[in-house]
Amino acid sequence: MTAPSGEPGGVTDAEWAAAVEAVRGLTPGPDGDEVQLICHVNPDGDALGSMLGFGLGLRKLGLTRVRATFPGEFELPVPYQTLPGLDLLVPEREACPRPALVMTFDVAAESRLGDLSRLLAAPCVIVLDHHASNTRFGRIDLVDPHAAATSVVVEGLLTRLGVPLDAEIAECLYVALATDTGSFKFDMTTPAVHELAARLIATGISPGDISRRIFDTRPFGATKLAGEVLGRAALDPTAAGGHGMVWTYATLDDLARYDQRPYVLDTLIDPVRSVAEADVAVIVKESRPGEWAVSLRSKGAVDVSAVAMALGGGGHRLAAGFTGHGTVGDVIAKVRPLLDQFLLR
Repeated sequence: MTAPSGEPGGVTDAEWAAAVEAVRGLTPGPDGDEVQLICHVNPDGDALGSMLGFGLGLRKLGLTRVRATFPGEFELPVPYQTLPGLDLLVPEREACPRPALVMTFDVAAESRLGDLSRLLAAPCVIVLDHHASNTRFGRIDLVDPHAAATSVVVEGLLTRLGVPLDAEIAECLYVALATDTGSFKFDMTTPAVHELAARLIATGISPGDISRRIFDTRPFGATKLAGEVLGRAALDPTAAGGHGMVWTYATLDDLARYDQRPYVLDTLIDPVRSVAEADVAVIVKESRPGEWAVSLRSKGAVDVSAVAMALGGGGHRLAAGFTGHGTVGDVIAKVRPLLDQFLLR
């Protein structure tokens, strides 16, 4: 569950009530109000699962004019191509032109919405997120940095709207929860997280099948690619005040050589961050010539969200990211001095 009302950084009773009132005030039916759901560019499991799970919940309230989208290329990572609610998804060019309500999921800043930020001019915008770096760009901001995933915030709103969990909603929220907790092994995995997971599983979903699909299935080419990317990893033991940094990179040519899509690189941060000699792990992934998606992880010595925010991104204290430009060397040269600046211990 989310942080109690009044706890710093949690969602207040007034914010919950405002969100419920906004959703309840919509006109249902085939001629009713249009609702546009948006998650961030290059969506992950929490972004997609939270958005689609809530979209299915809106249908239970009789709201049938609901669309979901995300900025950029309209392509889903293979592990998420069997999620319930995919019929809600449309390319960004088919987003509602004049929605009565816009809701964003796992979006920490307007910049993560790309051209879809134009829809923030809607009469009402509700932001659902769990990033401490969230810029509070909505009219109603349901932002809980204590929550392990945006899906925790989504479940809280669905409960307050009186929407019961079914297997389809539960599968979406379970995928979201499992991915953002690293399959329930990160520090944000509290007793409340396991209690929520238990309620989701109780609807009849299969956590084993979901985990195999999301975490344990990859093309052979992706395995070969991973070997090459991990093989070029470099260790800088003096970085981060002597706590160490390990980093590696992947290019568009790497992806083309093994005929792989960019999503296969998303899980490579996990073996990199396991290096014992480094507190900070960095993966630099080329998204277009001269542009890089940079993932940062820390074991506790560095606030990588502060590092990412200094470079135009955001995230959590131990997991964050930003968009870099130039060469790989340029990106690492910008990251390294900031690790010393944002030491936690």
